[in-house]
Formats: sequence, structure tokens, C-alpha cells
Amino acid sequence: MASDTPTEDNNEQTPEAGGAAENQFSPDELEQGAAGAAAKKADVDLNLVLDVPVNVALRVGSTDISIRDLVTLIEGSVVALDQEASKPMDVLVNGTLIAHGEIVIVDEKFGVRLTDVVSPVERIETLN
Repeated sequence: MASDTPTEDNNEQTPEAGGAAENQFSPDELEQGAAGAAAKKADVDLNLVLDVPVNVALRVGSTDISIRDLVTLIEGSVVALDQEASKPMDVLVNGTLIAHGEIVIVDEKFGVRLTDVVSPVERIETLN
């Protein structure tokens, strides 16, 4: 007699038996992969996060300095950074590099002109 519950011989699971009927994908989504399907769904819900504030920071350069040298700094001291003056600065959003840019002045305030936007693939690679 046939049973609706899964057995070792019957790999199909019904929703009543705790199966994953809600995780089914269309053939197009399977070709894109589950990540592509998730990204597609994220585009639909993007309006939910458009008003969330993020921290945008510009990194001109950095350096390592000993505490001995740090405590001797006074007004007018110069700290050399590791980045060349001719190179564009890094634009970070919540600590993640998203672009490179150059300093501009807009209405007597500093701004940044984006010269290169980091691709999503490159951003994911830098997370590791």
C-alpha cells in the first residue's frame, strides 16, 4: 500500500511531511542559481531600505606609527601616509570599499567625484 510519508525508496517530500515546497525555483531561476533568485527578490524589496542611514567615509591613506612617535606629535607635525598624492582616495560605505574618487570643492565645502566604482564581485572578494 502506498504511503504519503517519505521513505528511503521515495525521496519526494510533501509539504505536510516537512518538505521544501516553498523553496521551489522556476527553470529560469535555476539557471541563474539561487543567489540570482535571491538578488532578484531583493530588488523588489529595495524600497524597504532606501531610508536607512549609512556611514560614508573617505580614506586618503594610512600609516603605522608607534605610540612613542604618536605622543610626540604637536600642532604643525606632518604624518606621511602610505598613499601617493596623485592616486584617488577610497570611498567606503559602512567600512566597505565601494569606489575611488578625487576631492572637489562644492559651494566652499569638500566633496568627492567618483572616478571608479568597485563592482559587486570585487566587493564580495574583499570581504574574505
